[in-house]
Amino acid sequence: MVNQSIEKQPLGALFKSNFASGLVVFLVALPLCLGIALASGAPPLSGVISGIVGGIVIGFLSTSNISVSGPAAGLAAIVLESITSLGAFELFLCAGLIAGAIQLALGFLRMGSIAEYIPLAVIEGMLAGIGVIIIINQLPLAFGSDLKLREDGLDVFADLHLGSILVTVVSLIILISWDKIPGLKNLKLLPAALVAVAVGIFMNWMFINTNSGLAIPNNQLVQLPVPKSWGDMASLATFPNFSGFVWITGITIAIVASIETLLSIEAADRLDVHRRITDTNRELRAQGVGNMVCSAIGGLPVTSVVVRSSANANAGATHK
Repeated sequence: MVNQSIEKQPLGALFKSNFASGLVVFLVALPLCLGIALASGAPPLSGVISGIVGGIVIGFLSTSNISVSGPAAGLAAIVLESITSLGAFELFLCAGLIAGAIQLALGFLRMGSIAEYIPLAVIEGMLAGIGVIIIINQLPLAFGSDLKLREDGLDVFADLHLGSILVTVVSLIILISWDKIPGLKNLKLLPAALVAVAVGIFMNWMFINTNSGLAIPNNQLVQLPVPKSWGDMASLATFPNFSGFVWITGITIAIVASIETLLSIEAADRLDVHRRITDTNRELRAQGVGNMVCSAIGGLPVTSVVVRSSANANAGATHK
């Protein structure tokens, strides 16, 4: 049964109880947004745009209290193939508009109820699969290697970087032991993920300023274009090009994004300690509007994402 007092908290109390989780989700989501954009063959800024729209637009329209939306790793392969086949990111944005419109229509047709027929094993399998994919993709970076630089078939762990290994080890120790330290488990303003990120940043800052040779290489750091004028900012914007036929791509994205969203929403509802249930039809409509907004201003397609939602729940969030 839903705790009604949670829904009646004043704004100040809601902000206090959710500020730390929001900060953790931001720190988790930013590198994910950039990484998914790069893996999709899209401009890095498009991933950030999707993260912003997913958090603000979809967050406002959705009834889910835990789920967080943004660019999804599950769509990366489809997006990469679509951009490659279409030949231009601007054409792909038209497909995103079509996908959003289809999701909006599916929501009004009450197709979100299909989530009720998805077996629990599918949800657990999806969560496990996403976890394995993330581990595989991040493991080389944890050792200071970069798969994209190892296209000659050599061992990706041949060039180990001590600084990266030290940051990885310290971060894992924090994540594993934080909840076991008396008094820290319930300290929601200092969740383990946030502490690990802060310590990792501080360690690399120390490596750089002490000239120890342990500084993490620039190609493994988050990189964003920094506009120095309004003209530079305008040049970063990408808008749809309506000169191509992209209906098939749009329909494909709509189907995959809708299924991933429904599975993620089901998982997020299970993560909610207050057992609140999301209106899946409204969620599809929210995702549709979000995808249309994203595509109109140069962003990637978005879905509800388990990784960010679980980070939000584990950090003690009561609302998104």
